[in-house]
Amino acid sequence: MHILRIIGASVLPIAGGTALNAQQRPNVLLIIADDLGKGDVSAYGSPSICTPNIDSIATNGICFNNGYATSATSTPSRYAIFTGMYPFRNPNAVILPGNAPLIITEDMPTMPKMFQAAGYSTAAIGKWHLGMGDGNVDWNRLVTPSANAVGFDYTDVVAATNDRVPTCYVENGLIEGLDPNDPIQVSYKENFPGEPTAISNPELVTMGWHHGHNMSIVNGIPRIGYMKGGMAARWKDDEMAEHFLDKVKSYLDTLPEGKNFFLYYGLHQPHVPRVPNERFAGKSGLGVRGDVILEADWCIGEVMSYLREKGLLDNTIVIFTSDNGAVVQDGYNDGATDYFYVHDPSNGMRGGKYSLFDGGTHVPFFVQWNGHIKPGSVSNAFFSQMDLFASLAKVIGAEVPDGLDSQDHSPVLLGQSRRGRGYLLLEAKMRLCYRKGNYVLIPPYKGKKTDKTGTEIGNFEEYVLYNLKRDPGQKNDLAERNPRRLERMKKEFHGLVGDYYSYVPRYNNQTIELKK
Repeated sequence: MHILRIIGASVLPIAGGTALNAQQRPNVLLIIADDLGKGDVSAYGSPSICTPNIDSIATNGICFNNGYATSATSTPSRYAIFTGMYPFRNPNAVILPGNAPLIITEDMPTMPKMFQAAGYSTAAIGKWHLGMGDGNVDWNRLVTPSANAVGFDYTDVVAATNDRVPTCYVENGLIEGLDPNDPIQVSYKENFPGEPTAISNPELVTMGWHHGHNMSIVNGIPRIGYMKGGMAARWKDDEMAEHFLDKVKSYLDTLPEGKNFFLYYGLHQPHVPRVPNERFAGKSGLGVRGDVILEADWCIGEVMSYLREKGLLDNTIVIFTSDNGAVVQDGYNDGATDYFYVHDPSNGMRGGKYSLFDGGTHVPFFVQWNGHIKPGSVSNAFFSQMDLFASLAKVIGAEVPDGLDSQDHSPVLLGQSRRGRGYLLLEAKMRLCYRKGNYVLIPPYKGKKTDKTGTEIGNFEEYVLYNLKRDPGQKNDLAERNPRRLERMKKEFHGLVGDYYSYVPRYNNQTIELKK
């Protein structure tokens, strides 16, 4: 078992050689949006949407042009952030159903555990999607292990995503508002007798489904998975944003004076189903997807104002990013695809969520720390979300265990260095590609070229090579023109992944194969 050790007593080193007293260590607020692309925030120059509160984190801190998730889907991406490990090392780090077991084992070192060991209060509020329980969950009792087991003192989360059952909030392992006389039942195998679905009772559906989302109906919206009971505990989609916002404020209110905190705030926007509160409905001019982005921006503004009101903002590192790239059509006929002509959520990049192309993992990334990061800074350094674990440990004076994939790039995080990561393995649905410097190598994979969302997912018959600096849209394959670099990167790639491809599980009934 790894053991976390805390360095020092009254004086703690931070990047750049500055020293802070223990009482002056920064709080950390990590905000992760869900399926938000670089083109979905105006800080990157989008002319079609205005996100002033998200942008303010960049204008008051540093805007990263090369911030990356490890994965083009949610579960593996968040797994990497919290564990500091590549998700492909864990075969269970794939898109999970709502009743999946916790995929971070309780003895694993995690970023929230690191903060706990340093004396911080820790909380997770919002989207979870890393599993709960042991695979045989009774949702009517205390769910264990819950999100609390990986290092969070307080949690109020949705077990998976807002399009999956159970459609209830889970607070510290207990379903909120549950009536014991109306127990919850959840299944991802078969429906419960007599329970309506989008197939059996289409007249009950108010949001049409495009693919996959045709099982239990909650609030007129068909979901993934089957659910019975728990009527009093079911969330209302248009109230979810304010629910989590209130939980964030309540958590900050309960902090003992002078107690440092690490708060993970997992926004559910703009993940499907997109149901904005009435105050945002129709306000973006980009349909419901644009409306929920405005809602998310408002939530961030409210949190930042509350931190300022409580005198906490100046000593809080605020990090804003997204779990993966953008997707527009992701299972519902909500009209979001009608706005491609005016809005580019991928900011000119090829691909998006689910894709090995750059749009799958190249995400918004902003960091603010008043008095420590120069306002209006812009960084072209290559930075991975996975490196937050080691980098934040350096900032607060903690050590992380040996053997993690997370690297300390705290000088980059704080705008004190331009030298970022040298290379990174990127993943999309258990397929890997390799970025080194400005170049990315995508190995050959069998399978369809596009998926049900209409996204190009990056399957080729041969290796392809792109220069992302010169060709951000990945239109020009350099494999034939640059054979030496191609062979060198192939060798490096296979040396890094080892025997990972000797056995690759089936993913969504599609065999994934790699040609060496």
